Amino acid sequence: MSEASGEGLMFHPMDQFIVKPLFGAGPVHWYTPTNSMMWMMVTVLAIILLLVIGTRGRAVVPSRIQSVAELAYGFIHKMVEDVAGKDGLKFFPYIFTLFMFIVFSNFLGLLPKAFTPTSHIAVTAVLAMLVFLTVTIVGFVKNGVGFLGLFWVSSAPLALRPVLALIELISYFVRPVSHSIRLAGNMMAGHAVIKVFAAFAPLILMSGIGIAVTPLSIVAITAMYGLEILVAFIQAYVFTILTCVYLKDALHPHH
Repeated sequence: MSEASGEGLMFHPMDQFIVKPLFGAGPVHWYTPTNSMMWMMVTVLAIILLLVIGTRGRAVVPSRIQSVAELAYGFIHKMVEDVAGKDGLKFFPYIFTLFMFIVFSNFLGLLPKAFTPTSHIAVTAVLAMLVFLTVTIVGFVKNGVGFLGLFWVSSAPLALRPVLALIELISYFVRPVSHSIRLAGNMMAGHAVIKVFAAFAPLILMSGIGIAVTPLSIVAITAMYGLEILVAFIQAYVFTILTCVYLKDALHPHH
């Protein structure tokens, strides 16, 4: 939001991340329908439209929508198989769901007046904790106590192994933190920068300097928007491939 005042141009690039109730202006409780909830529902509906309705014909010569769905399916299937191995394919539906939810949330958040759920640590932390708990449970169920071998660096000198084990243990429990902050931070930063540049676009209507500033701000917005399209996909890819790496550690802790 930007406005002209006696003190100059005022803008609030972080306003776009405020979780607001859909109806009324009261406080937000755990049961309150919010803009975040609405856009997560829109994300789910968009995924259903693509993967269910868009592919229901199962044509030999696929339509554009079916081609996009098949491309996404094949892309994540190959990623899971290449990184986690054939044993990891049983978790493909879960990983594919994660990727589709994140990538659609990221892209839909680029629409004007949209809300980006993945810019909130509350959303990404839940996704990261689910991955962390799933991987940990799978590791112990499949390997038993042998899963602890993930933290024991047998190739290191014996004297260093306890120290390295402690470092590995700490880094393991830090995984959900870095996993969630990376996604939320990148999505929030890009959107905030776009909003900052957008605040300078109306200057041409307010002062003479706007003749030079406004075109530059429009160019900057266009460049940042293009970069954010790339970041939206890359961050979904990074989150998904890290999930595959963590799954590989759970399935094969001694590799």
